[in-house]
Amino acid sequence: MENTAKHYFYVLQCGDGSLYAGYTNHLERRVAVHNAGKGAKYTRARLPVICIYFEEYATKREAMQQEYAFKQLTREKKEIYISGARD
Repeated sequence: MENTAKHYFYVLQCGDGSLYAGYTNHLERRVAVHNAGKGAKYTRARLPVICIYFEEYATKREAMQQEYAFKQLTREKKEIYISGARD
């Protein structure tokens, strides 16, 4: 049986303009949880949030590795990464 689960690395823009990166296996539900004030402590104080970028991966490990790598970047490099991937 083929594994059809989807795993996402995503980036949110918070109400204060800051960025938040995360992992989920259900993107729309996770963004809704953040906006309901029940997501990460970081986003609860910075509502509302919008998903400005995501990547889909076959495995949880790959998605979480990308989340970690993204979090190591400076704000400037994060913005370049996001805009470069959209082009």
